[in-house]
Amino acid sequence: MVPLIPAPGLTVQLVEERENPSAAYYLLPVLAAFGATVVRRSLAEVPPAGELAGTMVVLDRYLSGPWCRAIAAVRAKLAGLAYFMDDDLLDPSAAVGLPWRYRWKLYRLAGRYAGWLRRMGAAFWVSTPWLAAKYAASAPRLVPPAPLPERDATGAEGRGRCLFYHGTASHRAEIAWLRPLVAGLVADAADLEVELVGGRAVARRYAGLPRVTVVRPLSWPDYCRFGRWPGRRVGLAPQLPTAFNAARSHVKFFDITRSGAVGVYAAGSACAAVVTDGRDGLVAPMETAAWQTAVRRLLADEPRRLAMLAAARETCARLSLEARAAWGLDRVMG
Repeated sequence: MVPLIPAPGLTVQLVEERENPSAAYYLLPVLAAFGATVVRRSLAEVPPAGELAGTMVVLDRYLSGPWCRAIAAVRAKLAGLAYFMDDDLLDPSAAVGLPWRYRWKLYRLAGRYAGWLRRMGAAFWVSTPWLAAKYAASAPRLVPPAPLPERDATGAEGRGRCLFYHGTASHRAEIAWLRPLVAGLVADAADLEVELVGGRAVARRYAGLPRVTVVRPLSWPDYCRFGRWPGRRVGLAPQLPTAFNAARSHVKFFDITRSGAVGVYAAGSACAAVVTDGRDGLVAPMETAAWQTAVRRLLADEPRRLAMLAAARETCARLSLEARAAWGLDRVMG
């Protein structure tokens, strides 16, 4: 089956758990570029069948029983049905090692619907070549991230020297790996502040380290505003070789650059694949000493860091253009 592409003027029902980075980085840019009229629906907001008929339904990562029943009732009347994933959500074995609550969520809202999606003839859209290869039997369409332009943080105001890592529940191993790195850096630099995102478990792990702030997880709109606060200098993007991490894209590069920071990226990761080491970021093997050296290099030379930030912004713009070109969106968006 050839994956569906939204036609200009088509109404698309974008179904999402809530506003989220997957829609912002992947789906909204694609749908806007094709001229689709997007109606955003939460998993809890299932419209009458008459409102779905004649429209295309795009499922962003997650599904629910009520949505499945509503879609099945009008499947023959839909203009199209697509399922998008930017993590390996349909294979429960890929999530082994993640927190059990997160694993249950992935199964409850995604993994258990794999068969249903195929029975419904859903087109598969995926974020990375790795996912495209794994799910090749479903003839997936690759949708690279192409975030819409927005105002960047300046990275030149506010707090003195801020180092940050904004992970989620799926980054528990990386948060643990970073602890000795952070401990060594704050011990060496009395003016260095560190910012992490996490819950009580993260706060407990980093308790006792000076000038380390753990921010509670935020909604996507709040995180976007939070990410534009000035003062961040260096962003961290570690990545350990796990099954779940194999499917990751390079969105951390966009996140870090949008925050006005220059990143240190794990060698072999998707971010490292789009970064030229020393030009628009630093790439380091997953060794604490190597990351300490990389962070110190960036903090010690502000003019060089700002030059790298400018280069990173250029790379972000280029990657977005390349992503649109992959869909033919360069002709649509100019």
